[in-house]
Amino acid sequence: MKRAFGLLACALALGAAADERKSGAQFMGASTQAMQRDDTLNPAMLWVGDGEAQWQAKAGRDGKSCASCHGDASAGMRGVAARFPAFDTHSKLPINLAQRINQCRVGKQKLPPWRPESRELLAMEAYVALQSRGMPVAPPRDARLKQPTERGKQLFNQRIGQLNLSCAQCHDANWGKRLAGSTIPQGHASAYPIYRLEWQDMGSLQRRLRNCMSGVRAEVPPYGALELVELELYLAARARGMAMESPGVRP
Repeated sequence: MKRAFGLLACALALGAAADERKSGAQFMGASTQAMQRDDTLNPAMLWVGDGEAQWQAKAGRDGKSCASCHGDASAGMRGVAARFPAFDTHSKLPINLAQRINQCRVGKQKLPPWRPESRELLAMEAYVALQSRGMPVAPPRDARLKQPTERGKQLFNQRIGQLNLSCAQCHDANWGKRLAGSTIPQGHASAYPIYRLEWQDMGSLQRRLRNCMSGVRAEVPPYGALELVELELYLAARARGMAMESPGVRP
C-alpha cells in the first residue's frame, strides 16, 4: 500500500512538473500574442507564402519541385517538423529540418544548397513547419540519438563564456524573472523559425542559440555545427508533447 501511494505521489509530482512548462508565447504581451495567433497579422506568413511558391516551383536539371516527390504539403509534410532533429543514416549524425531541406535540394533537385539564414531556406522551413502547427513536439525515440541528446543536455547546463552562464541558469532557474527589461521564458523551441520583432526579420533556432552564446561572450559555433544540432535535440526532448506553434512571433 505504501509503495502504491509512493508511486502515485511520484506520478503526481511529475505531472505537476510537466504542467509547469510554458510556451514562450505566454510570456509575451497581449498585442504580440495576437500577432502570432492571427495569420493576417503574423509577419512570418510572408515567408510562408514564399515557401509555398518554392514548394511548387520546378527547378534543377530534371525540372523537379518539392511537390513532385512529396505532393500536397498539407498531407505529405504533416508532422514532419515536429520530428526534427532526426538521425541521418547517410552522415550517421543528427540533422535539423533546415539541413534535411538542403539535402533534398542537393540530392533530388541537383541544386546548390541554400545559405544558412537565407530567406529561401527560412521560407521553406517555415512552410514545412506550418504543416505541423498544433501537433505535439515529437522527437524520435531513436537509440542512435541518445548520446547526441545527452551531449545537448550537457551543453544546456554548461557554464560558458566570459559571463560564465549556462542556458539552464536563465531558462530553468530564473524563468519568469526580468532580464534587461524582458521576461525570461522557459526556452521551449516549439515555434521556430520565428519572426522576432527585435530582428525585424525571420530567424532559425540556431540564430537564437548563437545570439545567446554571443550574449554571454562565448565562442560561437558556425551554423550547422554539430553541437548546435545536439542542443536542438535536447530542446526538442524538453518540449516533447508541447504544441508546435511555427511560425512564431517573439519580441
